[in-house]
Amino acid sequence: MSRTRLVIMMEIAIMAAIAVILSKVKLFAMPQGGSVSLVMVPIALLAFRRGWVAGVITGGLVGMVKFFFGGEMVHPIQMVLDYPLSYAVLGFGAFLYASKTQSKATKIASIWGGLLVGIALCLAIRTTSGAVWFGSYAPEGTPATLYSFSYNATYLIPEYVITALVVTLLANGAPQLFQQNAGAYRRA
Repeated sequence: MSRTRLVIMMEIAIMAAIAVILSKVKLFAMPQGGSVSLVMVPIALLAFRRGWVAGVITGGLVGMVKFFFGGEMVHPIQMVLDYPLSYAVLGFGAFLYASKTQSKATKIASIWGGLLVGIALCLAIRTTSGAVWFGSYAPEGTPATLYSFSYNATYLIPEYVITALVVTLLANGAPQLFQQNAGAYRRA
């Protein structure tokens, strides 16, 4: 195994652990469930640093660990949708991330756009899962899909905005976190 690959695997493990810890620090909780935390920051940071594959793996690990530490399963497919898959798709935001040769404004726009792609996919997955397995909680006369969408959007949209702000601040204040410096891992 190459040294660079080992470093990437260690970064995935560290960022997944940090994300799980940050998921336990709730910025605020929504009345009907769901909460806003900084869980997406490490996933996004690693996706922007190492690419979408590393981001997807990190998100999937975060989802599995979150399930093992207090997740709810009503059906195996629901568990896969709500936990590893909904966090894994956050890594796809790296597809839009601008290269280091782009202007600062382009980088910031690509961060916000990439995170929007990831959160939109996450929202679609959680809406589907909620409509199928938790649709019975919808008020009478409200379509299960609309209820599930609004329930999930109430905490995912604020989490998107906060994550985008934090990642933007990191990109401006510590741009080295977004760079792949393979030379730094070689022995002197």
